[in-house]
Amino acid sequence: MRMLGFQRYGGPEVMEHLEVADPVPGPGQVLVRMTAAGVNPADIKVRNGQRAGRIPVHFPMALGREAAGVVLGAGPGVTGVRAGERVFGATAAGTGALVDRVLLDAAGTARIPDGVEDDQACCIPVAAGTAHDALDELDLPAGATVLVRGAGGGVGSCVCGLARDRGLRVLGVASEAKRDLVAGLGAVHVAKGPGWTRRAGELAPGGVDAVIDAVGGEVLAEAIPLLRRPGALRSVADVPGAVALGGSGVTRRRTSAVFTEVAALVATGRFTPVVTARFRLAEAERAVAAVETGHAAGNIVVLA
Repeated sequence: MRMLGFQRYGGPEVMEHLEVADPVPGPGQVLVRMTAAGVNPADIKVRNGQRAGRIPVHFPMALGREAAGVVLGAGPGVTGVRAGERVFGATAAGTGALVDRVLLDAAGTARIPDGVEDDQACCIPVAAGTAHDALDELDLPAGATVLVRGAGGGVGSCVCGLARDRGLRVLGVASEAKRDLVAGLGAVHVAKGPGWTRRAGELAPGGVDAVIDAVGGEVLAEAIPLLRRPGALRSVADVPGAVALGGSGVTRRRTSAVFTEVAALVATGRFTPVVTARFRLAEAERAVAAVETGHAAGNIVVLA
């Protein structure tokens, strides 16, 4: 079967299209024929070796950690899935998603509801799931204001959409090129760059109730004076920086129950993941390159 993967850690030069043997699902695993897979900034960090020791890697390793597809079989002890069902989920430990046949973690596999497209479902385990978990942790009441750094990216755009569904006011910090995307999600666009905190402060003169960051770096410290509540800072891009400022990262719950909850929001039209580009597996390196620029809008998806 085909795979876009890597056999050693490194930059874009280590990626290659490989022919590998079909996998056999082990205990706690579901084998699916991949129809759509998401590509995220964290995938670049895994390939580069920045997550070595934290994320298991079994070479040759396919890139990607979330996928949708059709069930082909399941490993010992797995119940609740049937061959032919449309499902989505997080990849099994040590395996990736940009491959013809994907191994999913059964504990993080959910059915795709009617009305949800595969390219939407495959964005849930990483981008939408992270956004959902961050908002659950902050537990803001309706009417509260949340500021989102990196609002035009995969996680950030999902935060905007899910926050609006919860009745929150959203200030979305993003480039001018992403103004329409952010506004289309129901957020108030704040142009990034010098003076962004002043612009945000004018829109929320009493401060904001929380900050969710998908950028990291110096902007984390710049956001702190805007916060009404110390500690209401979550970063998916710079956890040490957030912790140093009294905030934290996001504790991920990669479970079937959580994924099912988010998928139901998509099915009922309450939330729609933004997919701005789709590439075929044969050209999946283009999807990775788009994400690696750091300027991709919304979610980038690879189709079989």
